[in-house]
This record gives sequence, structure tokens and C-alpha cells, in this order.
Amino acid sequence: MEGIIMDDEDDCPELVPIQTKQNISTEQIPVTIITGYLGAGKTTLLNYILTEQHNKRIAVILNEFGEGSAVEKSLAVSQAGELYEEWLELRNGCLCCSVKDNGLKAIENLMEKKGKFDYILLETTGLADPGAVASMFWVDAELGSDIYLDGIVTVIDAKHGMQQLSEQKPEGLINEAARQIALADLTIINKIDLVGEEELATLRETVRSINGLVRMIETERSRVDLSQVLDLHSFDNKDSTSLQEKLQLVKTTRPHLDKSILTVTFEVPGSISEDVLNVYIQNLLWEKTFKNKAGLVMNVIRLKGIVSLRDKAHQVMLQGVHELYELEETPQKWGESEPRVNRLVFIGRNLDQEVLEGQFIATVLNEEGREA
Repeated sequence: MEGIIMDDEDDCPELVPIQTKQNISTEQIPVTIITGYLGAGKTTLLNYILTEQHNKRIAVILNEFGEGSAVEKSLAVSQAGELYEEWLELRNGCLCCSVKDNGLKAIENLMEKKGKFDYILLETTGLADPGAVASMFWVDAELGSDIYLDGIVTVIDAKHGMQQLSEQKPEGLINEAARQIALADLTIINKIDLVGEEELATLRETVRSINGLVRMIETERSRVDLSQVLDLHSFDNKDSTSLQEKLQLVKTTRPHLDKSILTVTFEVPGSISEDVLNVYIQNLLWEKTFKNKAGLVMNVIRLKGIVSLRDKAHQVMLQGVHELYELEETPQKWGESEPRVNRLVFIGRNLDQEVLEGQFIATVLNEEGREA
């Protein structure tokens, strides 16, 4: 595999020559979203992934924040030295503004070359909302048959991370750095060689207070074990047993630095009908009827859980990003002697565990009362 010469961290690699295997896979192609604040080391990570030996043929979509009415970055796929190139044009330099139009078109163009690659890395602008990008892969059914969202990786600058997380935003706006952490399946705390252990411990605590589900890796110069970054399977149901165990370990957190983004988790025994569960979720995500004790509307950024639905022998996985959510049966069945429970984890703004859990229990009780 040839290396890529980078003069500056913000430069984007254009040519990606990757050694390939002769057989062409017909399986769905995984997509990993790489996000993080400006200068955190996203492009360095991307370059490292592309130049490491991993036997994957990787397509890359790159975009960085820039001036002017449009930013053009090359989207390149190379196999055995042959270059295939499309252009991804983004207005205002913000990926989430145009991703449902030009971004989808670029990926659909990639699909026409299926077999030329087997992994997509999508690097977002430092100011983008990765949730909007992630939603794209759920709402486009035709595209979803070809690719699947593998996970969201957020790169954090160890030196400047706390400063970025402490930045005050106008009323009603969410701190971008905090939102990127809230949405992440994996955070890479980069440039740890530039800080002391006390600073690092504070940053770790802050990240965990925002997102109790996230896995953390610490690196220098974005050098990571690729097995920890690729093939995360964060959005599928391949291993519901592992998810069950992971959800049991998550604890409700307290807001850090007076920020309002935190993690809330609870467990409620019993089973619930799918219709009633949908009402609960839609009231929370869509209707915004849930408020905390201060009267502030709860804003869920990420949602994950295992639920027990009536008349379903299998455990059901619940996933949500912003206002989009899905319920999907897992291969894992509830055991005959196993107590049925609902384990839910919410990551978001102005969340209140007592209210969320109380509303869920009330929903279950109301349903039982109607059936009695």
C-alpha cells in the first residue's frame, strides 16, 4: 500500500491506492462517520487508517469547513492503482446542510462501482451535526440495501477539549463539541502527549458525564488499533447479548461544567405493546411533551435500549438519533425462566430520570389497566 504525503493536518488525501483481494463481495458496505471539533485530528486519523495494512478497500468522503458559497472535495476510490473520482459539492462548507441531496448522490454514485471497495469513511466538517449525517442512512431505503451505518467516531483534542466543551452558546443552541460526544459510539482522545494526567482525568470524566455509553480510546497523533475503530456494528442487532450487558453497566450521570447534556438510564420489568411504546417514544422525540422539573423540554440526542414487546419471543433493540428511531428484533430470545425487562439509555439535554422512568412506568400501568 502506498503512503499519502500530508503537508498539513487539514489537507485531504486525494489518491487512495489500496491492495485488493480478487474476489468481489456482494455484502452491504459499512460506513463509519468520523467527526470531531476543528483541529482535533480527524484527517490525521483518516490518513493513518488509509495507510495502515488492513486489507480493506476504502472509499473516502471528505469535507472541511471553508469560506465561500461552495466547497468541493474529491471523493475518490482506487483499486489496484486505478482511480475513480466523483465530486461532492457542499454549500456553506457544512455537510449536514446538503447531505440529503448532494451527499446522497455521491454515495449512490459510489454504489454503481460496488465491488471496487468494501468500506466507506465519511469525515464531517468540524461544525457539522453527525446526527443529521447518520439519519441519512436510515431514511433512504434504496441506499440502505447497499450500505449500513457501522458507527460514529468522535475525535477529541486532549489539549483544547475542555475549552471547546466549556464554550458558551446562545440560548437554545447546543455546544457542538458536546453534541458530537453525545452521538458517538467511540471517542478517540487524541494528543494525550500534550497534557498531564490531571487534565486527562478531567476530560475523561466530562466525556463520560455526557455519554455514559461511549467507549474511549486515548492516542497520540491519532494512531489507533484499527480493530477498535472499524467494524463497530453499533447500529445493528448482531450481538444483543453484548448490548444487554453493556446497558446494565451504564449509570445515570450528572451534568458536568454546568452543561445540560447528560446520560439517563433505567430498567423497568415487564412487557409492553409496540403501539404503546411508540406513543411513549413519539411523545418524547416528536411531540416534545416531556419536561424536566425546571419546566425545560427534554431533547434526546441518542437513544439505545433492549425492550420486551408483548407477543414477541425475541428481544427487541431500540435505537434513536435525534427524532429518528427504529425497533428491530434481535436473534436473542427471552429465556423461559428469564425475567423480561426493558433497559433504556437516553443521552441528551435537560433530561430527568425520574420523569422519563415515571412516564414509562405510567405508560405500562395504563396499558395494563385498560386490559384488566
